[in-house]
Amino acid sequence: EKLLGKKAQALKSNILNIVSNNQQFKDCDPRSITGAAVCATVNNLSIAPGLGQAYIVPFKGKAQLQIGWKGYVQLAHRTGQYARIHAGKVFEGEISDLNPFTGDPERGEKISDKVVGYIAYMELINGFKKALYMTVEELQAHAEKYSQSYAYDLRSGKRSSVWSTNFDAMAKKTVLKKLLSNFGVISIDHNSLTLATALQADQ
Repeated sequence: EKLLGKKAQALKSNILNIVSNNQQFKDCDPRSITGAAVCATVNNLSIAPGLGQAYIVPFKGKAQLQIGWKGYVQLAHRTGQYARIHAGKVFEGEISDLNPFTGDPERGEKISDKVVGYIAYMELINGFKKALYMTVEELQAHAEKYSQSYAYDLRSGKRSSVWSTNFDAMAKKTVLKKLLSNFGVISIDHNSLTLATALQADQ
């Protein structure tokens, strides 16, 4: 309350809501839960699941802060280097091929409402543009490899991880993070949670 002032009550409500809906938090150090939540809040990122800015997730007895795709958009804009940034679904037929020289997807014509992948796009103020595309299968394999909570869901048949309950948001976050990590301009401001530190810490 001393640190956050008026934001403290809303944060406490969000923490209680998150913990009560995921039994894996019962094995987590409570200090790690509040620490991750406070870190998000002091950097103006909400942990309310519906907003998609940041998530608190259990991992090996501790809670960790994960940045959502909307959180990455905010952190990117704070650098002052991005003219446009976006992540979204790709429907069947919308991408016809990948350019073998640039890696950029080539536009096709939508033939159904089936989601076959996700794409992230960025344009810097200096004119540099880049896009990155991943199929649904690639994203599912990524989630199973890197998300302990998603792997737990697959083993137990439960739906406790964000990958299970909101695949769309996590898929957008993953393609956007990969794009920014490989081609983006990042801020180096050691006094706050910047795009640089978020990309390095988040999985």
